[in-house]
Amino acid sequence: MSSEPKDELEGTEQPFVAHLVELRDRLIRALIAVGIAFGVLCLWPGPAGMYDWLAAPLVAHLPKGATLIATNVISPFIVPLKITMMAALLLALPVVLYQVWAFVAPGLYSHEKKLVLPLVISSTVLFIAGVAFCYFFVFGKVFTFIQSFAPKSITAAPDIEAYLSFVLTMFVAFGAAFEVPIVVVVLARMGLVSIEKLKSFRGYFIVLAFIIAAVITPPDIVSQLALAIPMCLLYEVGIWAAQLFIKHTKAPEDAQEREA
Repeated sequence: MSSEPKDELEGTEQPFVAHLVELRDRLIRALIAVGIAFGVLCLWPGPAGMYDWLAAPLVAHLPKGATLIATNVISPFIVPLKITMMAALLLALPVVLYQVWAFVAPGLYSHEKKLVLPLVISSTVLFIAGVAFCYFFVFGKVFTFIQSFAPKSITAAPDIEAYLSFVLTMFVAFGAAFEVPIVVVVLARMGLVSIEKLKSFRGYFIVLAFIIAAVITPPDIVSQLALAIPMCLLYEVGIWAAQLFIKHTKAPEDAQEREA
């Protein structure tokens, strides 16, 4: 009798065409989910309402009577639609990620599933948390700081496309910054960096976090601190999470070797 362990994936192979068909079906389901979310958001609160909600933190800090302006003829139509589409994608993200997970899961070993699924879920939650932190906390502080330096002779009237570009840059920056624990966990789990190296790199990462914040945020101390400080805290969270992941997601043969 052979003493070799049985391959978990033995007998689960499918023809290449079957994979393509499944991929097509799951892409269609993901697009349908985004389309449904887009339709719901178009009905309520509507593209105009979505833009008003996005612009609320800035409008609240503009001088009395000041509003955003549109310098392009079709901007009042196109920009709200873009925002609604991005909101729909964010709203349908759990369904989209589930379709991705359902497609790749049959080809993963059980210990790989223990690693991938938590990372997919946690990375989504962290990205959304970063966007929410930016919208509900950072924007108010940044706009207050900027307006405090504005000369009395200037009436602020930002362009809606420029504001959209600014908001997207900030959302991506904070969403990506909140992914620091995921990057740390992946690097440690793949064996590229040891936990001890991560701990010894702590001081360098603090400097790196402030450099990154200075480059990708507006030139004000408020937004730079609001990005750099969470990155430093999340780095510590990543080190702690990496230790748990390494312990609970080892392959069976790795665990047996360690016990031996």
